[in-house]
Amino acid sequence: MAEIQDLPEGCIADILSRTTPLDACRFSLISKTFRSAADSDAVWNRFLPSDSNFIDSIISQSPSLANIPTKKALYLALSDRPIIIDSGKKSFQLDRKSGKKCYMLAARSLSIVWGDTDQYWTWIPLPDSRFPEVAQLCDVCWLEIHGMINTTLLSPNTQYAAYAVFKMIEPWGFQNRPVELSVSVEGGHSSTTNVCLDPIVEGTPHPRVVGLQSPSVRTDGWLEIEMGEFFNSGIENEEVHMNFMEIKGGNWKRGLFLEGIEVRPKEDN
Repeated sequence: MAEIQDLPEGCIADILSRTTPLDACRFSLISKTFRSAADSDAVWNRFLPSDSNFIDSIISQSPSLANIPTKKALYLALSDRPIIIDSGKKSFQLDRKSGKKCYMLAARSLSIVWGDTDQYWTWIPLPDSRFPEVAQLCDVCWLEIHGMINTTLLSPNTQYAAYAVFKMIEPWGFQNRPVELSVSVEGGHSSTTNVCLDPIVEGTPHPRVVGLQSPSVRTDGWLEIEMGEFFNSGIENEEVHMNFMEIKGGNWKRGLFLEGIEVRPKEDN
């Protein structure tokens, strides 16, 4: 280790820039020289998305980011909380550990069958949502929601997963009917899974939902459930389609509050 510390700070910075943000923070604890190198713009500029126009676009939609003095501080700001973009229809964030791009598509950016019919869906603000409004399911027998994101928005060479993000408040109609979730890449990989969307099934579960995946609670208090995963090579310009459906049972459903669909790097198990 003494030999490495004898290297010029610029060489150490170049080495650290080829690791990960998490590794750079760990190496900064070795010595003052490593700390100085690990905090340098040369290192953190490599961890930010390589397209400078992309970063400029994000900053233009969040003016508070414009005066951040260092690349490390900018990285931490982009990974600390979601940045609302596209007129409130998406949020963007960097994964803190890897620097990979994460997005959430707001409910308003999704295609919801009968979503603009007050009898079936309403749009309301919720204080703990990142978006101005969420979609409240009032009563439908045909639940059909579609989302789409282009792979060019995402980080290359990355395994991604899509997650439905929602709340259940006095739900009805979900305790005994599986919901079909699917993710497909246009012209390529596709996957479909049945899940139980109701987080609390009292008593003996209905045979239709026994053993099915159920939602988990996020750190922000919302529920989420994985819809599927896909690999983004970064080579192709492809559309990823994410579907959320219950159209077979014919039973009426209510009590779902949909915030959106989040697309983020798949964590290693």
